Formats: sequence, C-alpha cells, structure tokens
Amino acid sequence: MPSNRVITDKKRRKLALKYEHKRKEYKSIAYDRNLPNAIRYEYIAKLSKLPRNSSLTRSRNRCVVTGRARSVYRFFHVSRIVLRELASQGRVLGLKKSSW
Repeated sequence: MPSNRVITDKKRRKLALKYEHKRKEYKSIAYDRNLPNAIRYEYIAKLSKLPRNSSLTRSRNRCVVTGRARSVYRFFHVSRIVLRELASQGRVLGLKKSSW
C-alpha cells in the first residue's frame, strides 16, 4: 500500500498537469517587460491565486517501489537501496554490482 506522501505527490503532479497551460500563460504575460505595469500586476495576481500545489517544483522525485524521496536515480526511478538489490539479482539490464 502506498504511503500518504506518495499519494500526495501524485495529486500534486496531477494538479500541475491540469494548470500547466494557465501557469505558463500567466507567467509569460506577467514577466513581459514590454507590457504596461497594470496588466503585468493583474497577471501576477492571477498567478498567485492558482493553487500552490499546481506548481511542478512542489513535486518530489520518489522511488516507484518504496516511495523513498532521497537518493532517487532519475533514469531508473528507484532509490539507491532498491537499485542495489535489483542489480544484485540481475534484474537491471547492463548493471552489475561490483565487488573486489
């Protein structure tokens, strides 16, 4: 059963996907220096009214097996501990646990 942190992170990613287009549009208008300040401030206010969790930076890379948030390899989407176990079992192609 996935932990609460994993569920929360999935919700954040889903919300970020939902508001991605709006957020990009608002940001591009808000930070365009060629536009008048009144319009820019209006879009900065709109941007601040979007849900906080709709920002992609609030999501966290997590291990797909354990849900661990630290030391997760992006390429494999698993933590170092799980990667070591899988490598020892020979279940990751091209990866072998070295010993000397």
